[in-house]
Amino acid sequence: MKRNYDLIVIGWGKAGKTIAAKAAAKGKKVALIEKDEKMFGGTCINVGCLPTKSLVHSSKLLEQMERYGLERDYEYNDIFFKNSIAKKNEMVKKLNLKNFGLLEKNPNVDLYLGTATFLSNTEIEVDGERGEGIISAEKILINTGSTPRTLSIKGCDSENIIYSEAALNLETLPEKLLIIGAGYIGLEFSSYFANFGSEVTVFQSDDNFLPREDKEDANMIKDVLSKKNITFKFNVTVNEFVDKETSVRVKYSKDGEECMEEFDKVLIAIGRKANTADLSLENAGVKTNEFGEIIVDEKLKTTAPNIWAAGDVKGGAQFTYISLDDSRIILPQILGIENERTINNRVVVATTTFIDPPYSRVGLNEKEAQVQNINFTKKYILTTAIPKAHVIDETAGFSKILINENDEIIGATLFHYEAHEMINILSLAIQTKIKYQMLRDFIYTHPNFTESLNDILA
Repeated sequence: MKRNYDLIVIGWGKAGKTIAAKAAAKGKKVALIEKDEKMFGGTCINVGCLPTKSLVHSSKLLEQMERYGLERDYEYNDIFFKNSIAKKNEMVKKLNLKNFGLLEKNPNVDLYLGTATFLSNTEIEVDGERGEGIISAEKILINTGSTPRTLSIKGCDSENIIYSEAALNLETLPEKLLIIGAGYIGLEFSSYFANFGSEVTVFQSDDNFLPREDKEDANMIKDVLSKKNITFKFNVTVNEFVDKETSVRVKYSKDGEECMEEFDKVLIAIGRKANTADLSLENAGVKTNEFGEIIVDEKLKTTAPNIWAAGDVKGGAQFTYISLDDSRIILPQILGIENERTINNRVVVATTTFIDPPYSRVGLNEKEAQVQNINFTKKYILTTAIPKAHVIDETAGFSKILINENDEIIGATLFHYEAHEMINILSLAIQTKIKYQMLRDFIYTHPNFTESLNDILA
């Protein structure tokens, strides 16, 4: 017999679980469908933000210990790596079970473990272990996330060729690791594997390194990472992988020359794609773009008027905090509450790439301001000018802030140990359009990185 609900949520991502819990708290009867029990709570806590940051943190501890005279070889690095993986796994299991428990115990939420397929814009067939059959609702949310893009190259089926999820669950530390893709995801993996002690090589198909960043900023990032035993090779075309059981031989072309190298593992990091292939969206009248991402309007409504999409599946910036903000836009519509919030409210969104040190940006950089013909003043200091950086022996990087003719901050780029924390203050300053002098003259605690605003904005 078909079961009817007020709301069906497909996917246990940040927006999905938030909307399901809050709608249920308002008395709505909710069905939540997730096809993989390892994904209770979504990508972030299971195979994304939190597990990667756990390994970033552990690798940093090992890197710092080496600075203080720790003699480490591969055997020591591998033991530390295994312990770090175990610590990460313990955290993920705890958060996964916590997320499951929060909704499983909710009397207004029914959980379905299985694959969702649209039969119409109100009916979904669930094929899985915990529930099979057809369910329906007048309102549906799609929050199925994304998965890594794959390569179609001869030999790609080797077990030594991995993607991000497998990289988070390796049983041993690769002595030699190749990462294909010099984007933000590839750089994050390269940074923490290098800190663990792997010899890391990064292939990029063209000669661009972080092309959206200002050239001098990108160059400094590359210089800092290169000092961590990371080798960058540009204009590379991979022709074939040859499996060698415990390693993989990579045949590639670079600048017209045929080359060959052997690596323990090859990590493919060439971006992510929306999880829409198995949903049969055409049956619901939900359209996608050329990349398979669900098309939405400014209120995150799809081309079917009773269906919304949130998170990575709709394309755009793929961040957990964007998915959370998606829930703030969608939930009032589901509950029938007037709300003017749209994606157009996202004027200022900060980002951080968790390399070592972290690289954070908000607002405009120099090249973007120049394209818009905005006159600006650049404030810039090296991290070596910050006293706290010397206290903790973290002196790499820089801080850059752009100010317009109205004395308002229009952009900030931070590359230092506390960039991921400090960027939020600058994001708030841009959002509220406060004069830069307020941050310049503010009394900060000492010693810390934020007090450098006294100097950089002087």
